[in-house]
Amino acid sequence: MPNNPVVLVTGALTGIGRATAVAFGQQGATVVVSGRHPDAGELLVKELKDHGAAGAAFLAADVRRDGEVRALVDGVVARFGRLDVAVNNAGTEGTPGVVQDVTAADFAAVYDTNVLGTLLSMKHELRVMQAQRSGNIINLSSIYGAKGFPGASIYVSSKHAIIGLTRSAALEAAAYGVRVNAVGPGYVETAMYTRVAGSEENKAMLEGTVPQGRAADPKEIAEAIVFMAADHASYLTGQTIFLDGGVTAA
Repeated sequence: MPNNPVVLVTGALTGIGRATAVAFGQQGATVVVSGRHPDAGELLVKELKDHGAAGAAFLAADVRRDGEVRALVDGVVARFGRLDVAVNNAGTEGTPGVVQDVTAADFAAVYDTNVLGTLLSMKHELRVMQAQRSGNIINLSSIYGAKGFPGASIYVSSKHAIIGLTRSAALEAAAYGVRVNAVGPGYVETAMYTRVAGSEENKAMLEGTVPQGRAADPKEIAEAIVFMAADHASYLTGQTIFLDGGVTAA
């Protein structure tokens, strides 16, 4: 990988995505952040430059739209000449509910972003990386990609699906020198976690199930992603690393 890699982060404006963009910027990478809110995106670009990024840009895209994802990836290459790392972070938790209350609309709202969005992102990222004969992709799964959780069947199944996509894409991409992996965060102090938990009492209950006894800082997930994309992880592909304080060890 080049000393100053070109990195694309989707869903980059908040939480883990934002922390990941900043972490790569601090390493001197050129970072392209994507999302659906240009004002927030341009503010993040300024922050990345302040943190030492070799270059930074915001490109708007809805990962549910094939044409927009194609334009996003082509825009990165047109502006910076290559794509070395892609972090497919865009995701949504959807509306909680038990299986018998799920609607087709509930399913589509989650799967269109979490699963179709990841698939379309990889489709166009791999198109570029195959021609380069190099690159790294890191997808965002969850601890719920390894276990069930009541009242969240759609979200849980979507995160299982991301692991399957990651494994299959890794097998296809290995032949042309591209690695594909995923991370499975546990409870992380983000706006999504706050929405899902619903209260500080519920957060305390959830964190009581974590062997380390706490939620993660988004920076801890970001640092693992930077490691997975680096050359010293060159034999790592097709894997999901669970960053969960020990939850999935039980």
